[in-house]
Amino acid sequence: MKQALYDIGQNAKTRIGFALALTVMAILIGYYTVTVGIILPVSLALIALLAVCLIVLVKYPVSGLMGSVIYCFILPIIGRESMIFIPWGIGLEIILILTLVVTFFNKHRTNWADANNDMVKLVVMWFGISVLQIANPSGASVVGWVNEIRGTALNMLLIVPLGCAVMQRKRYLDLFLYIVIAWSVIGALNGIKQLHIGLFPGEERFLLDNLGTHLIRGVIRVFSFYTDAGQFGASMSHIALVSGILAMGPFKLWKRLLLVAIGCLLFYAMMISGTRGALFVLSGGLVGLFLTKNFRVLVVGILALGMLFSFLKFTDIGQGSYQIRRLRSAVNPENDPSFIVRLNSQMKLADYLKYHPFGGGLGTIGGNGKEYNGGTFLASIEPDSYWVKVWAMYGIVGLIIWFGMNMYIMGKCCGIIWRINDPILRIKLIALISGAIGIFVASYGNEVINRTPSSILVFISWAVIYNARKWDEKSS
Repeated sequence: MKQALYDIGQNAKTRIGFALALTVMAILIGYYTVTVGIILPVSLALIALLAVCLIVLVKYPVSGLMGSVIYCFILPIIGRESMIFIPWGIGLEIILILTLVVTFFNKHRTNWADANNDMVKLVVMWFGISVLQIANPSGASVVGWVNEIRGTALNMLLIVPLGCAVMQRKRYLDLFLYIVIAWSVIGALNGIKQLHIGLFPGEERFLLDNLGTHLIRGVIRVFSFYTDAGQFGASMSHIALVSGILAMGPFKLWKRLLLVAIGCLLFYAMMISGTRGALFVLSGGLVGLFLTKNFRVLVVGILALGMLFSFLKFTDIGQGSYQIRRLRSAVNPENDPSFIVRLNSQMKLADYLKYHPFGGGLGTIGGNGKEYNGGTFLASIEPDSYWVKVWAMYGIVGLIIWFGMNMYIMGKCCGIIWRINDPILRIKLIALISGAIGIFVASYGNEVINRTPSSILVFISWAVIYNARKWDEKSS
């Protein structure tokens, strides 16, 4: 390539021909822009950008995985503000599949041997179970099954093995953390803008379409550029926890103070989301504090969480604030009408699922249930919980397998971290597993772990922790 450019620069006839070709191309583009419209130059620019991205992807396959993380953050922005109503979510699968393909052309920066582990085998097994659900005797819609399996099993199948194969260097972990924390801060600032300044046009349309869930007694539940307020709140709590644990690491003072400030900013963003279940993401911090092997830090952390719980449970301080009232209802469920409704729904499901040990099939409950299986019993029930949703779709058999799989993987991750000797690497891994466990716990109250960006962050965290063993060995 360099030689070709050099030859162009040295040969006068070639220079003239190249200039004429560019001139003709510019004239044609200008002509067709006038006749066809702005879509032509925009399409050409996108094609050129795509070509550059493919070149980078082939050379650095990890860029595809990092690109998919960024795409998950900007996906709702594209859908809301572009006013182009196409299934943008498929873009995530396209990026992951392209990355999967190019890994086979760059064996120097990937290692598929690292994907030959028990975690990947469990993920493949879960995908197989999900595929078999298409034959569920309940007779659910195949289209609903296709839409549901993407968040339930397909993304996990694509991300976990791919993460093991391409996250080959310790610096990729740092890049992952930088991207996630930076976009979370941008999301928090946009959420604060929504509350105190106003909404973008696409955000206004989203709010008008979801007044019942996102405008409570005249107060907006902030959602930023996430899919909804529930996902925004859980994600803010997730990365606030990650930042808080990283702040305990052996880093320079200014980095630790910056991480504390970021954690506080994200915690405030979690509060203005009005998402009560997001509070329980912080429970993952207890596991993280235990993994630090520092008894004093563990005691201080337990006391801090105990004080937060006591503040919300046993006092009325700040009751005039909608955000604090909303959080307080999370630790006082007996006084929360919506919690009573959830319990009643779960009792109805229990009666139905006694005779359906393998559930009603994928896409039969929740949004896909209403759209593709309307009029059925499960479609009339709001799951209000991903644990409950798995129970309804896969039955008690599937719920036990899914729950056991998650517990095994996260328990194995904790065991790996316990044996890591590098203190800087260990604190980063502790932050990742704490956030992953917190998201898993919070999924009892909301659909979180099956939605982006939380799902992709959890799955990549698992893969990074599995790969971290060899990084620690090299450091030793």
